[in-house]
Order: sequence, then structure tokens, then C-alpha cells
Amino acid sequence: MFLTMRYGYGYGYGYGYLYYLIFMLPALILGLYAQLKVKGTFSKYNKIQNSRGMTGAQMARMVLDRNGLTYVRIEPIQGDLTDHYDPRDNVIRLSAPVYNSTSIGAIGVAAHEAGHAIQHAEEYTPIRLRNAILPVCNFGSGFGPFLIVIGCLFAENIFGQSLIFFGILLFSLVALFQLVTLPVEFDASGRALSVIRDSGLFQNEDYKGAKKVLKAAALTYVAALITTIMQILYYMTRILGNGKRRD
Repeated sequence: MFLTMRYGYGYGYGYGYLYYLIFMLPALILGLYAQLKVKGTFSKYNKIQNSRGMTGAQMARMVLDRNGLTYVRIEPIQGDLTDHYDPRDNVIRLSAPVYNSTSIGAIGVAAHEAGHAIQHAEEYTPIRLRNAILPVCNFGSGFGPFLIVIGCLFAENIFGQSLIFFGILLFSLVALFQLVTLPVEFDASGRALSVIRDSGLFQNEDYKGAKKVLKAAALTYVAALITTIMQILYYMTRILGNGKRRD
């Protein structure tokens, strides 16, 4: 990215840098908004106790046991918003603000992670697809930008343009992975909210608060996908622009 802006595909440093910022600005603003939104929403509902007085760890345990996943462990982990399900060890790791908290935000996040465990147990199709493409997507995310950067050094000839093109193809695998991730995250949130709404243990305010927390979290995945797509479009416009100038 730095070399792309520096060499500017023949436009010079200032123009290339400014063009990139203008092109990516909407996506960057959306990403920043999504991060602030999820932190602010979780902070708000992490201060409001749920009507049952249930901790995040207890919530996750309840959801797991109701689905026959008694073998899945629940452990605390350091950090904020570091909650995740690890299918390799069959363990849900909940951050300190979730594990012992009796807040509305905590039960929403904990139930969401339990939803991921259920998805793996049921071999939910998008999960299987995401796992299948993960190795090649990791390769694309690491090697694609490298080809793009090298191609920028030779952007005025066909060799450089070819490197950039293949780099973009590889980098596009990141967008594919993020796209497949969306239904995985939406489904886990749907499972979590269904438990809160239909279990008969919680009040409507618990459901509404948890829904806002999980909706804000989902926005971060959408923002990440849009940012990646905009980066791909940016590189494509520079290739097309260079091709026209050669003609």
C-alpha cells in the first residue's frame, strides 16, 4: 500500500496519496464508526444488569447444555471483546467483562459464542465452507499484497501490471472469506437472541439490549468487507488508468 501511494502509478506521491485517501475515505469512516459503535453499545449494556442476574459464563453454559454440548468448556480470557469459540479445543473463551458479568451485554455476547459452538456441532454449511477456504484465503491475504507492491515498482510495463492483477486476484480471496463469514456471524447472533427471547427466563428489555449489542458487532464485519472491496476497486482503477495512459 505504501509503495502504491508513493509511486502513485505515474501520478507522483502527492496525487497518489490523496487519491487513495479520497477513494477509501467512506470505507475508513464506516470502519471507525463500526468500532466506536460496538464499543459504545457494549459499554452501555455492560452496565445494565439482566433481569435474571445470570453471568456470561452461566449463559453460555445454559445454551451449550440445552443443545447437548456438555463437553464444550468455558474459560476466562484477558482483554476486552476478545470472546471467541475455539473448535480445536472445544472451548469458549470469554473476556473478563463478559465471563463474570451479569449485564445484558454479557449474556448477548456469551450466547453468541455458544451459537458458534452449536454451528460447528451441527456442521453448519457456511462454517464448513469457511473452514474449507481458510487455507487458500490465508495464502491470498499474505501473498496478494506482496505481488501488488512488487508490481507497483514496474507499474509502467506489462510485467508490473500482470503482477498487480494476480495480486488483486489473490487479495480478493480475503473478500470471499469475509463474505462467507457474514452468514456465520448473523446466524450465531440469531441463535443467541432466540434463546434470550424464547427461554422464558429473560424480560423483553434484555432481548432488546442484547440485540443492539450483537447488531453493532455485526456492523464491524460488514465494514471490514466493504473496506476490502474498496481496496480491490482502488487497485483495479489504477490498473485501468495505467492501461489507458499507455494507449
